[in-house]
Amino acid sequence: MSSITPEVVAAHSLTPDEYQKVLSLLGREPSLTELGIFSVMWSEHCSYKSSKIHLKKLPTRSQLVILGPGENAGIIDIGHGYGIAFKIESHNHPSFIEPFQGAATGVGGILRDIFTMGARPIAVLDSIRFGPLDDPQTGPRNRRILEGVVAGIAHYGNCFGVPTVGGECVFHKSYDGNPLVNVFALGVIPKDKIFFGRAEGIGNPVIYVGAKTGRDGIHGATMASDEFTEESKQKRPNVQMGDPFLEKLLLEACIEAMHSGAVVGIQDMGAAGLTCSTSEMGSRAGTGVEIDLMHVPQRETGMTPYEIMLSESQERMLLVAEKGREQEIFDIFDKWGLDAATVGVVTDDGMLRVRNHGELIAEINNRDLADEAPLYDRPHTKPHRNVPMEAPAFSSTDLKADLINLLSSGDLCSKRWIYEQYDYMVRTNTLAGPGGDAAIVRIKETGTSVAVSLDGNGRYCYLDPREGAKLVVAEACRNVSTVGALPVAATNNLNFGNPQRPEIMAQLVEAIEGMADACTFFETPITGGNVSLYNETLGEGILPTPVIGIVGLLPTQAPVPSRFQAEGLTVMLLGGIGSSDETHFGGTQYAYVLLKQMWGLPPALDMAVEKNVHLAIREIVAAGLAASAHDLSDGGFAVALAEASFDGIGAVVTLPSSPLRPELLLFHEAPSRILLSTHSPEEVSKLADTLGVPVSVIGKTIKGQVVIEGHLSSTIEELQQPWASALENALHA
Repeated sequence: MSSITPEVVAAHSLTPDEYQKVLSLLGREPSLTELGIFSVMWSEHCSYKSSKIHLKKLPTRSQLVILGPGENAGIIDIGHGYGIAFKIESHNHPSFIEPFQGAATGVGGILRDIFTMGARPIAVLDSIRFGPLDDPQTGPRNRRILEGVVAGIAHYGNCFGVPTVGGECVFHKSYDGNPLVNVFALGVIPKDKIFFGRAEGIGNPVIYVGAKTGRDGIHGATMASDEFTEESKQKRPNVQMGDPFLEKLLLEACIEAMHSGAVVGIQDMGAAGLTCSTSEMGSRAGTGVEIDLMHVPQRETGMTPYEIMLSESQERMLLVAEKGREQEIFDIFDKWGLDAATVGVVTDDGMLRVRNHGELIAEINNRDLADEAPLYDRPHTKPHRNVPMEAPAFSSTDLKADLINLLSSGDLCSKRWIYEQYDYMVRTNTLAGPGGDAAIVRIKETGTSVAVSLDGNGRYCYLDPREGAKLVVAEACRNVSTVGALPVAATNNLNFGNPQRPEIMAQLVEAIEGMADACTFFETPITGGNVSLYNETLGEGILPTPVIGIVGLLPTQAPVPSRFQAEGLTVMLLGGIGSSDETHFGGTQYAYVLLKQMWGLPPALDMAVEKNVHLAIREIVAAGLAASAHDLSDGGFAVALAEASFDGIGAVVTLPSSPLRPELLLFHEAPSRILLSTHSPEEVSKLADTLGVPVSVIGKTIKGQVVIEGHLSSTIEELQQPWASALENALHA
């Protein structure tokens, strides 16, 4: 009687049709270990089976792109013989089940993606989202998850010795049972020392290095491809356990081994562990890989072949060495106190062949695992949204109180409590860390610096996924441009609900297409990324949340601050006051925080206007004309003005005449606008005029005050104190 019953197939998250494809490819019934191997490699997390056909719409090439999607990280050319490797990954489901280890191993995994390319990691950023901290029912759990996630990110990055230099933290009820933890990493690499995850060279040894294999993380990839239910907390064993100190040793040993010339190919054991690394390395090279599990270092006794192949224990790598040079590899890893063992050999038949003490356990074509997963063009109707188009009746009588309420809200308040737990100056390359428009890290070898911004906006994308995704790309490019950098490339993390629901699949498709349009227009090709689906709990999906990481290049120089630096400077608004009406106001922070509603459409974006504003601010910064520069985004003009004043220098401003009602004038979030201060307003105006970008002189910087004539007047302390204390107060409520 067969041991592979329909119940066993279902338990491995394979559909009956998918199991029939397994039978067809094998020409026989799989063993239990083979079924487990197929289940993880064909999971949504590993195969991208619901999104791959749509991801092909994204731009992936430019003159600077050295390596695009398909390897562990993308690489772009930054000149002087160097490249930067970067990528973003998610660890959403594990961070709900076990916040500390889920977030920590998310950092560890993305760092391995970087150094497996031969790059040395130099920066991490994180984009994190949680349910509201003050919710009577879910607030205590959300606070626990936030504290655990931040502690996990801090622990791994600080111990490993890589600075966490920026990111974003957002709150919304849709993330109540499904937090998002997206982690971006960046590394620097000589262009002639790039390594690939390929098992090349017939007869070359396959060598396992790093930590021993345990039972943690088994079926982590399939767990990451499921919705959450009441039983999800029982999946704690599926969350990996990380050791950042061991990973630091692994980094140094791998870099040394690569530089020895003995390494032919290398890949980290991330999702799906040994299964993924063996099959993908073989598939990329068109070769086979044969291993014997008796040689795999194990930290637990009695592990079965199924457990060894599916374990996602951390801090492990698989490499292919040049035949005859194994001892060089062993000596290097022994010096660093790490396990290294030959576990197999590269073959010429394209098969993944797994033995255990010589007994054949699994025999599957590598391409069947890595490239033949079912691809679905899932039905998609209209994006899911359940809000009116018309604005509710509203009017404010106290704009100063409105501003204070916004500044002390979850999304806009100071995140110092979070980033003060991160060492963002380690390695002394950080020129601009958390709290600004973009992080800036210098590449010492080149005289070039890299600016990075992570951005997402679930509310905008809920109202219109296509336009929302464009706005996300525009803001990230604007952030990078505001510090003087030219946006050149991107990585994305697409966080969505259940793709088997047509209205959710429509959100994903339209967001990808909107992102493709914007990345093409702003000349920021996507060099790689991640798709995280099934972000639902008990049938309730998250807001559609595409996150974009934009990298930009600029000469190494003193960064332009986002805050006013001195009294008596001219305050200018680049890009104009912006036009907005009530229909495009319903996705703003004002609508969400103060009116507690969403409606209508996100702000209207003209990409040509936006791109001109980027060019103008870069020219202004390059000419040394900006004493400070800060983009207008969440919360609109009034919030940007307050944020620019939090070093003690404020401003008295008069806004240009506008037919907009006061709430819209101060708090609408129309894009393509930057607030700056300058000693040379005439030169700024002349430069902006030559580019056709509107610019207005709106006031002067003064000490201690924020005044918007005719609308509100406040001391900086009245605004800054609630902004600075709100998050910590919420955590200790």
